[in-house]
Order: sequence, then structure tokens, then C-alpha cells
Amino acid sequence: MKMSNNYSAHQEFYLFAFTRYGNLQLFIFIAILSMYLLCVIGNIFITAIVCLNPQLHTPMYYFLCNLTVLDIIYVSVILPKLMAVTITVTLTRNHRISFSCCMTQLFFFLLSATGEIFILTSMAYDRFVAICKPLQYYTIMRKNVYISMAASCWLLSLLNSLLHTLLICVLQFCNSHDINNFYCDMISLLALSTTDTRSHKIFLFFELSVIFLVQFILIIISYIFIFAAILKIRSSGGRMKAFSSCISHLITVILFYGPSLILYMKTKGSKEQDTLLSMLYLVVVPMLNPLVYSLRNKEVWEATVMLKKKILRSSLVG
Repeated sequence: MKMSNNYSAHQEFYLFAFTRYGNLQLFIFIAILSMYLLCVIGNIFITAIVCLNPQLHTPMYYFLCNLTVLDIIYVSVILPKLMAVTITVTLTRNHRISFSCCMTQLFFFLLSATGEIFILTSMAYDRFVAICKPLQYYTIMRKNVYISMAASCWLLSLLNSLLHTLLICVLQFCNSHDINNFYCDMISLLALSTTDTRSHKIFLFFELSVIFLVQFILIIISYIFIFAAILKIRSSGGRMKAFSSCISHLITVILFYGPSLILYMKTKGSKEQDTLLSMLYLVVVPMLNPLVYSLRNKEVWEATVMLKKKILRSSLVG
């Protein structure tokens, strides 16, 4: 009978973020749907541009394609369920999420978040080699090297997300099942568990320090060397060209790490603030990344123009 109670206790959770704004549910649904479509279409557009243009078949754009896939996974595993909850709350006051759906969300969220951290670090290393060691760039960043780097990012992210999801699965949730957020995040689930989670929290803190902060420090060190190398370039045109080759990546790093650092390093604040910060780096940042790489990147812009001309030429010939 005890096993049955534990099993029933794992059946569902309740997502409470945005449910209190009853009169604004339709507006919230339209806003989330718009951001979701912009994010998915924008990232697919960037991926298509890179794949269809041979000039963009370089390590930097290979990492960028991996980043766009992670961004699509990010939003696709969270926003559709949030939209469903937003609609059902209005109609039936139902804001449930099953245990299996919650664990699936957690797994893919951790996969995407960890993968994005590793990919951003790989992109920083790529820019470091390109600017600090330009003559050795194609020797160091060979095809098998950058493919192996990306594969390692995915493998490490997969193992990390699988480990944490399995650790959450064995916890008991016998009391409150109310998640005051718009997705199943690990911190909320640990807080809800009736199992002793002190060792899990210590492990989580240690791993966050190793993965999150260490990767961030590696990016900072890379850019210290990059800026030092740029300052040594004599011509202003050369300095501008070198800086423009990494500005898109730098903006993406700031957009990703800024809200994340504020959310996890700030002192305890209101749940509304945490929800808004989570929305910022989970939804707004993946939506802005395609704009950053299309508007701020000359190569992507030129490739888009060339692709447009090819399509127009083909349509005229047809």
C-alpha cells in the first residue's frame, strides 16, 4: 500500500505561474505564442542559411547551428505546455502537469541549458584561435576537431541531464505539488520533496560552480586574450574587422549569462521576480539570438541576400 501511495504522489504537479492573472490569460497566451513562433522560425532560418551557403561551412557557424537546435529544444519543451496551461486555466481552471511530462521537461531543459553553456565556451575558443592565432586557425580547428568538440558538448549535457533527472525521479513528493513557476525547474522540485535533499543540493551547488562558473570564467579569459590581440592590430579597419567577427557571440554570451547570474546569485527575492528572470533567459534570449546573428553579422546578412537572389532567379527561370 505504501508503494501505491508513493506512486500516486508522483502522478502530477500544478504550475501556478501566471494563473493568478485571470483576465489576462488570452493576452498571455498570444504573447507566448508569438515569442515561440518567432524563436522557432528565427532559429530555423539561421540554420537553413548556414546549411545552404557553402561559405558559412566554418567552425563558428557549425557551433551556431548547434546553438540554434538547443534554443529550439529549450522553447519547445516548455512553451507549448505553458500555452496549454494558460488556455485550460481560463476554461477549466486546470493547471496540472503529469509527473512523466514534468520529468521530460526537466531532462530536456537541463540538456539544453548545459549544452548551451558548453557550446558558448566552444565558440569562445574558436574566436580565440581565429583572432589570436589566425595563421594556425585551419590547422587547429580542423573538421574532425570542431565536430568532436560539439559531440562532446552534447554527450556531457546528456549525461548531466540524465543524472539529475534520475535523482529527482527517486524523490518523494507526498505533501505540496504546487510549482510556483511556468515549468518544472529543479530548484522548485527539490523544495517540494519530502525526502532529505541536502546532499543533492550540495552536489547541485558544486556542479553549478564547475559547469556554470568555470565555463563563464573560460569565456572571460578567452576574451581577455582576444581584446589584447585586437589592441595590437595597428590599423583601425583591422581592429574593427577582428572585433566584428566576435561581437555576435559576445552579445549572445551577455544575453545568456546576464539573467542566469542574476537569478542564481541574487539574494532571495519574490517569486514574480524569479519567474520574470526565468522567462527572460528561457524565452526572450533564444528569440533574440537569431536577430543578433542576422542583424549584427555581415556574413549571415550577405548569405541571406544571396539566397534571396537565387530564389528570385529560380522563380523567374521557372
